[in-house]
Amino acid sequence: MKKHRIVQWCMTFCLALCLLGLPAGRMDVQAAEIIATVRGTVMKGTTSQLMYLDTSSGKMEVKIDSGTDTSGCKFLLPGKVISVSLSHGSDGYLHAVKMTADAQDSSVTIDTSSISTVTGKLSDKTKNDVLCLDTQYGLMELKYDNSLDMSGCTVMVLDQTYTVKCARGSDAYMHAISISDASSSGGSSSGSASTTSYVPSNCSSSSSVTGKVSSDTTPDILYLSTSDGVMQFKIDSDADTSRGMVHTKDNKLTVYFYHGSDGYLHAKGIVGEKDGPSDVTIDSSSTSTVSGQVMKKSTENILYLDTRYGEMELKLDKLEGGNTGRALVRDMWVSVSCARGSDAYMHALSISTLR
Repeated sequence: MKKHRIVQWCMTFCLALCLLGLPAGRMDVQAAEIIATVRGTVMKGTTSQLMYLDTSSGKMEVKIDSGTDTSGCKFLLPGKVISVSLSHGSDGYLHAVKMTADAQDSSVTIDTSSISTVTGKLSDKTKNDVLCLDTQYGLMELKYDNSLDMSGCTVMVLDQTYTVKCARGSDAYMHAISISDASSSGGSSSGSASTTSYVPSNCSSSSSVTGKVSSDTTPDILYLSTSDGVMQFKIDSDADTSRGMVHTKDNKLTVYFYHGSDGYLHAKGIVGEKDGPSDVTIDSSSTSTVSGQVMKKSTENILYLDTRYGEMELKLDKLEGGNTGRALVRDMWVSVSCARGSDAYMHALSISTLR
């Protein structure tokens, strides 16, 4: 065994000497000539231009050029085993001529009648059959196989941003259909909208103030830190909180108020920083009910719940009517009716408090 290792090391050393000893002109001529094909494991630090490969002959640095054939292997994730045909270049580096990976088969059928588009960074949680994206709404998991269309990007590496089209599979999971570099597809995800201004219909003539939620806030009393100090507002059952119901610390709110006969300021309407309407459709034929505690990072767009099964994210753009006098604060127990949307996310349909 020891003798075998010595021979293997010597062969690698001789190959390196041969590459360095060749004249520059000769290297240019043979730039695309395959000198060896190696099989190894992709290492951390790999980028779309330079791949670090751990092989039986040692660690290699391989350049990826515009002419590299990546059709057989687009994912360069740490731990992935691939085969690479090598050539040598006049820059002294080994260059990848062609990369291939083991085939992935799938018998799952995809419902392409309802396709969603999401954008995010490729997460290090990605596996050989599950694509994980860090999106603005959290981590998203998408299954993928050899049918995945990757013509829109050269290779995929960690922490780079991509746009993915996906749809529901017969196994109930969301599956990636096609992937492209975010820069070439505009980098926006389906259903996103810019923040819009909103004034409750019954508050057009009311006084208003804007500030951030203070930690003393309760479901009935809103403590708002403003430029004039901390103000207190009672939240009555008729207060319009349809666009300002998440009262977690530091969330920015605008409160429309009046002076009550009890000496308190009363909230007539509350508006938070909320995205505009989305064109996402909801699969109301399959609703679920989940219970958990409101987490402090919840916003007017995303409700984060701490449930018995872990953290859950629910979009708040499809809440049904009747959200008057309701405020959600940190650690409050709630029950949420929700369903999957065409954007692949879970959406809250109605929320009830569990006091």
